Amino acid sequence: MSVAFAGNSTTSPSREAGPLRVMVVDDSVVIRGLISRWIGAEHDMEVAASLRTGLEAVNQIERINPDVAVLDIEMPELDGISALPQLLAKKRDLIIIMASTLTRRNAEISFKALSLGAADYIPKPESTREASAADIFHHDLIQKIRHLGARLRRKPAVASPPLAPASPAAPAARAPAIVRPAAPTPTPALHAPSSGALSTRPFSSQAPKVLLIGSSTGGPQALMTLVTELGPVIDRFPVLITQHMPPTFTTILAEHLARASRKPAAEAVDGEPVKPGRIYLAPGGKHMRVVRHGADVAIALDDGPAVNFCKPAVDPLFTSAIDIWHGNILSVILTGMGSDGMRGGKDIVAAGGSVIAQDEASSVVWGMPGAAANAGICAAILPLNQIGAKVNRLFAGDRA
Repeated sequence: MSVAFAGNSTTSPSREAGPLRVMVVDDSVVIRGLISRWIGAEHDMEVAASLRTGLEAVNQIERINPDVAVLDIEMPELDGISALPQLLAKKRDLIIIMASTLTRRNAEISFKALSLGAADYIPKPESTREASAADIFHHDLIQKIRHLGARLRRKPAVASPPLAPASPAAPAARAPAIVRPAAPTPTPALHAPSSGALSTRPFSSQAPKVLLIGSSTGGPQALMTLVTELGPVIDRFPVLITQHMPPTFTTILAEHLARASRKPAAEAVDGEPVKPGRIYLAPGGKHMRVVRHGADVAIALDDGPAVNFCKPAVDPLFTSAIDIWHGNILSVILTGMGSDGMRGGKDIVAAGGSVIAQDEASSVVWGMPGAAANAGICAAILPLNQIGAKVNRLFAGDRA
């Protein structure tokens, strides 16, 4: 993801098949050592530098010339959120992954970092002595570095274009700034072929009665853009969202979604009724499903194992909705790593519903939507800025 800044900025030369150069910036020697060992064990990445403070990173960025930076939030001399814009000012195509422990303050800072140009965030475990927490951190970090860095293997790094102006529909004072991702150029091993070459199927002839949305990497920014356009749908139909995100982060995301949409939005609560007029967000660490509760529909949360390496996962929501709404479902799969949502999307289509996928050019990572597109289950593959209008038309009666 790239962001434009005033002044002169350096760009790196084209990177071909060489390993991704990763700069690790963290004041904890234990964390730096762990991350450096993990990166060193991968064939397609290498540690370009291991630094203790944001100030060291800013001062040495041009000499180190990394592709990716893993940037801690809390550091002496210069913290991560202060170092972030300075790093991007010196290297516009630098991919920055913010790392922080799961506190509300750090979650808020991580959201701010996304608006300033960070590509993604990753929660650090409170203690690396807990094997399961360290394993999840290890897996997620390596996948984020690999997928977000993939674009650098296919195209030269160039100066970033200016940011697109904010949509008039999104009130600047009520929603965080939206970062417009540069169009990624993915590698064949990580991404599907261009969405332009893929076929689509007709939209369902059945009127949708619920909107389901799944997203992951790049999802918070995409969701902020999308919900500002969905007022007419939210007023009349329930909207349920699963975003791959840990606890605390989902609490804050729900607050941002409420401000951006100007509609009630909150983490879903086990057993609460599902009604039109509000957005239900799967809470971090829980899978969200829907169930019959007498004559009503209710939220069901469970603490079962991860699905598609994720918790919450999109597939459980998608699949459970079929028992409630059958073919009257419209689902949207936004930017994200992996293939979560594709299997549930297949089930929705088999039941008579429809799937829309975000297109490759507007996705930060075209994993989840690309998997759905290549499975042949999508009725449309659209840029992010066209999805809201299409959803509104479908709920208003358009079937094309």
